[in-house]
Amino acid sequence: MLNIGGLNEGIVMDHIQAGGAMDIYHYLNLEKLDCSVAIIKNAKSSKMGRKDIIKIDQIIDIDFNMLAVLEPHMTINYIRDGIRVEKKHVTLPEHIYGIIKCKNPRCITSIEQELPHRFKLTNPEKGLYRCEYCEQSFKKPHNK
Repeated sequence: MLNIGGLNEGIVMDHIQAGGAMDIYHYLNLEKLDCSVAIIKNAKSSKMGRKDIIKIDQIIDIDFNMLAVLEPHMTINYIRDGIRVEKKHVTLPEHIYGIIKCKNPRCITSIEQELPHRFKLTNPEKGLYRCEYCEQSFKKPHNK
């Protein structure tokens, strides 16, 4: 069993679909943090089979719900003095900006590349979003 040292203070992002940690790492620009960041890929999970985990040796201020479009079952654990003091489940936000890109080549975002990619949640049960400009749908695939 792989053992990564415990955190004294920081954040543990758990229940990330196997292979999904790097998407979150890049979206959050974790390479720019001046602290330790551990990525555990393909960890055994009784609920998921395999999962990824990200440990950040610092508390960062971010709306983790924006990440729900990438990982809807992810949990966020806040660690202080070596103890988990809070556990949050992400929820799909009504609007997302700049996380996913519209795949429609005729969308205005393909022509006007400085425009932010904006999506609205249209079916919460299925996790379906639509581009606010062209109505192109986006739904995260279940498996990578």
